[in-house]
Amino acid sequence: MRAPFFQHIRTADWLTPERVRGYAVILGIASLALLVNSYLKAMGPSGTDFLAFWGAGRLTAGGDPALAYHLVAQEQVQTSTGSEGWFAFVNPPPFLFAATPFGALPFPLAWIAWVAITFALWAWASITAFPRLWPVVLVFPGALLAAGHAQTGLLTGALLVGAVAALGQRPILAGALIGALVIKPHLAILIPFWLAGAQQWRAFFAAGASAIGLLLLSWMVFGTATMVSYADSWNASAAIMRGDDPEFYLRMATFYSQLRLFMPMPVALAVNAAVALVMIALAFLSWKRFGGDPLASGALVLAATALTSPYLFNYDLPFLILPILWLVHVGLRDGFREYEKLALVLLFFAPYATRAAALPLGINLMPLASLALVWLIWSRGGKTWASVQHRNLL
Repeated sequence: MRAPFFQHIRTADWLTPERVRGYAVILGIASLALLVNSYLKAMGPSGTDFLAFWGAGRLTAGGDPALAYHLVAQEQVQTSTGSEGWFAFVNPPPFLFAATPFGALPFPLAWIAWVAITFALWAWASITAFPRLWPVVLVFPGALLAAGHAQTGLLTGALLVGAVAALGQRPILAGALIGALVIKPHLAILIPFWLAGAQQWRAFFAAGASAIGLLLLSWMVFGTATMVSYADSWNASAAIMRGDDPEFYLRMATFYSQLRLFMPMPVALAVNAAVALVMIALAFLSWKRFGGDPLASGALVLAATALTSPYLFNYDLPFLILPILWLVHVGLRDGFREYEKLALVLLFFAPYATRAAALPLGINLMPLASLALVWLIWSRGGKTWASVQHRNLL
């Protein structure tokens, strides 16, 4: 009696494409209900992360973008919505290009517009990469988490996924999208090493030109005072990191944040740095590992990105849709390994589930999920990948 049960676990043959589509419909309905609940909470006294972006856009649209980084001005603007909470704005000045149009809208409408537009951009980039898997894209819990917070994860996820999907055919566009990550540069730590290892120099230099161009343009448009105010805002970020609030660390999804729950900062940083060095090496070698396939090596790099930066939250992880769906794509084409289907189901829900369980458990398990994702992708490479590619050419 036990053998058939474990066989079902190993192969998960019951998880057919038809059932996945049916589950996606159910999950989509539940997601809409959760999103409505998030909106109602965002309009309440506790506020929402999006207040910082809206407040920055509001102050910029009012003619003084430097005030976007002034805590007193932000508090006044954000609490004018009826929120009792408010949030510091710490994104680089190029982000003001994205925030300002939403700051011109009333806050309730701006929240809806921000979530709808950034979700649409992320979904379009993800579906472009894997058109047949679009139902899975639309109900990815990692995207739901970012949408519920009205955070930047959908926007940065669109840039990362779009860049990987475009690299093979349109390297200049891929580079331009990567350069736009100057709005949240710690998400692009691995990208230069990946592009250098692949000798994708057009994308490499396009990324540099895009980042520098956006910084110069924001300087020209928003002025020197804004650039200086942004530098001053680093003090707010540093104060948050020095606070050693366990709940703050539990909301983060990095090895550093979870180690800080148990050990001093220097040790946690050293461990995170060691992990980052390994991820840099994997990013550099990924092109060779996967025979020059940009989507395969890009899937590895995005999975490794979730392990590299010490400062990362679960709502930053919509970009993990690409490595997860790449594994699904390869499994559908070449066959799934034992337990791989089950692992992919768990990884699919991991960004949302690990965040929901973090406070009750006293630890955020997302770094372990990201590590498992990296291993699953890397283990698909090498000789096995080369033989698969050879069979596909015959």
